[in-house]
Order: sequence, then C-alpha cells, then structure tokens
Amino acid sequence: MAPKGKAGTKGKKQIFEENRETLRFYLRIILAASALYAVVNLVIFYPAASAWTWVAFIFSCVVYGTSYRSMISMAKPSFTDDGSLADGGIDLNMEQGMAEHLKDVILLTAIVQVLSCFSLYLWYFWLLAPGRALYLLWVNILGPWFTAESSPAGQEPNEKKQRRQERRQMKRF
Repeated sequence: MAPKGKAGTKGKKQIFEENRETLRFYLRIILAASALYAVVNLVIFYPAASAWTWVAFIFSCVVYGTSYRSMISMAKPSFTDDGSLADGGIDLNMEQGMAEHLKDVILLTAIVQVLSCFSLYLWYFWLLAPGRALYLLWVNILGPWFTAESSPAGQEPNEKKQRRQERRQMKRF
C-alpha cells in the first residue's frame, strides 16, 4: 500500500550517501562484466578471438567510461570552506532523470557483454539502446510537436466565434 500524502524529500547528506553507494554499485557491475568478458574471450578463448571481439570490448569500455563519468559529474558534491557539505549533487536515484537512462545503458551493456561470452551475435541486443532513445525522442519531443494544435493565429477565430456567441446569448436575454 502506497503511503498517503506528499512524498518526503531527501536531505543533501542522504543524497550524497546514496549517490556514493549507487556509484560503487555500478562500478562493481562494470568491473565484473568486463573482467568476465576479458577472461572468457580474451584469455581462455584467445586463439578464437577475432578483431570483432576486441572491437566489442573496446566499445563496451567506451560506453562504460562515458556513462560512468557522466554519473560522477552529475553526483559531484560541493563543500563549503570549512569542509561541510553544501550540496550533495544531483540525486542519481531520482525517477525519470538522466541518471536513470545512464544506469540503463550500463546495465544493458553489462548484460550484453556477459551474454556475448557465448556468441558475438548477442551484441545485436545492444541495438535496444538506440531503439529506446528513438522511442523517447518520439514520445517526448517529436510526437507532441507533430500532433500539436495549430498556431495561436488559428485560435483567434475560435475566440471571435466565442465572443459572437456570447453577444448573441446576451441579446436573447
């Protein structure tokens, strides 16, 4: 059962602590997935490793690096001169924030990277990321823009019609 009333707000210290834990958690995921991929594909099956194996590994490292660095810069706290916490940074656990999409990219890359230990063809699942980006672009920006009502000039005749109807009603009474 959901609590009634307004949702509680988080303090800057709580945001700072949760951001630190979130960054640690995703760093562990990144390291575990990369280590597993490297050990399986680049050590155990080194003779069978192709250039695509290396390209996939470098691609995943770039995706991890950019996503994780973006999360670090978003969560960067600021301190006062005396060392106390002035701002805890942006809340990485906030719903519908940019950090949520970055965490999804990290998780998708980790899952695809681990599954690709069985077959490099599983890297095609990473195409879900640009697919989701296009979907969000359409739903949030392009779709409403294409289906928006006409310009304010189109609303003026409606206002004129409304005034005429009001005048007619006033004359009747």
